Amino acid sequence: MSEVERLLRTALAPVEPASEFRDRLEARLEEVEQRLTELTDAAADELAEWEVSSMSDPRNWGRPVAAAAALGVAGASLVALRARQQHRRRDAGAVDALERSARDVADQVRKRFR
Repeated sequence: MSEVERLLRTALAPVEPASEFRDRLEARLEEVEQRLTELTDAAADELAEWEVSSMSDPRNWGRPVAAAAALGVAGASLVALRARQQHRRRDAGAVDALERSARDVADQVRKRFR
């Protein structure tokens, strides 16, 4: 092994973060998940209250479009965050965790529309 390879292996060796940092990160991720859930619920409520009859006037499109965009972004972020958490907790495959998370978020949104 050359000196350059040895130096690269040493420099690029994985480093475990301190447990204190990991705990703070997990707590912060829980806060983010709660906020994303609230945002997803609020956007779903806004869309559920929207009346199709008002679609004829383009001036009324702003709120539903903004709510749909917020629902999409917050929902996708929530799916990704929950998939990451499930993957770490259950040591499941990443795809399985993503599928489960997507189903959970979709179920929550469907409940809001009922």
